[in-house]
Amino acid sequence: VQLVESGGGLVQAGGSLRLSCAASGFTFDDYAIGWFRQAPGKEREGVSCISSSVGRTYYADSVKGRFTISSDNAKNTVYLQMNNLKPEDTAVYYCVAVRALLVLKLWVPSEYDYWGQGTQVTVSS
Repeated sequence: VQLVESGGGLVQAGGSLRLSCAASGFTFDDYAIGWFRQAPGKEREGVSCISSSVGRTYYADSVKGRFTISSDNAKNTVYLQMNNLKPEDTAVYYCVAVRALLVLKLWVPSEYDYWGQGTQVTVSS
């Protein structure tokens, strides 16, 4: 199983970025795939999750209304569109996956079996 993130970078507050997570080595439809982030000196924080086979998406309160998660099952890729970015969104963003259609503890890092290497997102004020 491999998860490869891309799309991070430096953006001004109010700007947008789209992160991509290319997945390989497993049957995409059997997995819930999500995003966590970790800022310096802080714990990992769940951001969003999608279970495309059951049509469910989930968002942390801190990003609701600004971030949108989507998937392209034909490309085995999950996207995180991030709009109206704020300096507090600055973090390393990780793509995560677990073989489950529904994740009971969405924002608990140990619920996810697979993690990507992370991509840095920096939002300047």
